[in-house]
Amino acid sequence: MKTIFIATKNKGKVKEFESFFQKYHLKVKSLLDLSEDIEIIENGRTFKENAFIKAKTVCDIIKLPVLADDSGLEVEYLNNEPGIYSARYAGLHGNDLLNNQKLLEKLHGVPFEKRKARFVCALAIVYPDGKTIETEGECRGYIAEDMRGDRGFGYDPVFYLPDFNKTYAELSDEEKNMISHRGRALEKLEKVLDYDKDNCCE
Repeated sequence: MKTIFIATKNKGKVKEFESFFQKYHLKVKSLLDLSEDIEIIENGRTFKENAFIKAKTVCDIIKLPVLADDSGLEVEYLNNEPGIYSARYAGLHGNDLLNNQKLLEKLHGVPFEKRKARFVCALAIVYPDGKTIETEGECRGYIAEDMRGDRGFGYDPVFYLPDFNKTYAELSDEEKNMISHRGRALEKLEKVLDYDKDNCCE
């Protein structure tokens, strides 16, 4: 079985990528599978820039094609906060509960129609020869007034989709893959690559 390498330590993201790539019979490996700790300085100003930085940093070290994503939540009422700082919105990187609590507190009392938000995902594959492929996907919804559901990760429990009457955290894996920002970015990537597995995977 061929392997595709993902530049992340986020177990939730790894699970989503595994769910997507299983139909192509590709095994997903991530930074969690490396013995060395690779320091990635995410100093980009956009999701797209940070995705490229992650992929290139890891590719330069392991000398294999690397797929990276940078994703987050933008809330219109909050001038697109938390944006690229989504993972560390409350100060501690990756503390989902604190991030969600801070977001709900900032939106306390704001009416539903003003709670518009979107999830954004930027993907980048960087090859050892310098070739780069980039795509982006988004999913629009609203911020709920409280957390609902126990699936997913990050801001999934507060991201509400009126068409489903569910939050991201209440969707099945199949439902989420169909409409998620990451799923849509992967669909675009699939069209660009035409899944030439001999080149994108080891």
